[in-house]
Amino acid sequence: MTKAVTINQLDLLDKELDELFTKLKNFDNSALNQKPADGGWSVIQVLHHLILAEGGSAKYIKKKLSFNPKLGKAGFMAAWRLLVVNVSFMLPIKYKAPKGVGDESLPGSAELETTRATWQAQREELRQLLSELPDTYFDKELYKHPLAGKMSLNQMLKFFRVHIRRHQPQINRLLKKAS
Repeated sequence: MTKAVTINQLDLLDKELDELFTKLKNFDNSALNQKPADGGWSVIQVLHHLILAEGGSAKYIKKKLSFNPKLGKAGFMAAWRLLVVNVSFMLPIKYKAPKGVGDESLPGSAELETTRATWQAQREELRQLLSELPDTYFDKELYKHPLAGKMSLNQMLKFFRVHIRRHQPQINRLLKKAS
């Protein structure tokens, strides 16, 4: 993969993020912070889970790059790992969030605009990081998914899209109850 392809993937992610927040702005903060009666996360908490997951990935990449690591080329096995994640996220199975992106790390409540600003600032930092990286890193296994393992930066962004889509039905159910 090239830097341009990866940046295009980030552009798609940003477009989807804008669409999500356009939808959410039709709801007040109390509705977006309302937890379901049967337990679980509020819409705002789902958003913060996604923010934490993406932010943790960027921190991992920065840390990895800080010691000039020897990186393998992202080939068939990296593609296989992403496929496994994609398929597992399509299954109607509830997964426990990894440490650092679950209940213990989510706010009790937050404002939608503050949440949006946080996510957009984080995305801008990621865009800056990707833009500054030499082209040689874009076909390497630089990202490590907590369960699936090593992937390329483009595959990381594809995972981000799948992750958001995984939580979209959850968000939709919560919004329907808030209507």
